[in-house]
Amino acid sequence: MSSIHSTDGGNHSQKNQSMRDIQLVLARWGVWARCSSGLDYSSIAAGFKGLLPDTSKSKASCCDDDGLVVDGCVARLKQYRPDEYELIIRHYVLNQSKRAIARQQKRDERLVRIRIQMAEGFIDGCLAMLNVKLEMDPLIEHLHIYEKTLTRSAKSVLV
Repeated sequence: MSSIHSTDGGNHSQKNQSMRDIQLVLARWGVWARCSSGLDYSSIAAGFKGLLPDTSKSKASCCDDDGLVVDGCVARLKQYRPDEYELIIRHYVLNQSKRAIARQQKRDERLVRIRIQMAEGFIDGCLAMLNVKLEMDPLIEHLHIYEKTLTRSAKSVLV
């Protein structure tokens, strides 16, 4: 006999649940983290602070409550996967492209993309485990995931 009880009569479909686009969540969190004075990413950002233009005024941010929830998940990532944490900070907070990160780390861009996807999945899983509804969810759930801009393939070689 199973000890798991369902209130939906055994129907495990996700009709009432929308998929959250973790990349949009992290993009908004990244703007929030850049603008938030209470957080310190200087240990990673020390060499990059003056190199990046301040585009946070034109990009959407999240509220403090959402930012703190996502920040808690990112802190958990730092605890278990510090290398992936650095990639998330560099890409979403410092606004570095995946290609630039790969170039600076002298790694294949495809591997950087895969590791960022793994980190995004970790954070998405943390949010799912918390079973939290973010205030930004209505804004990002209705966006069509397939309307994102496609990037150039990572198969090109830099000389």
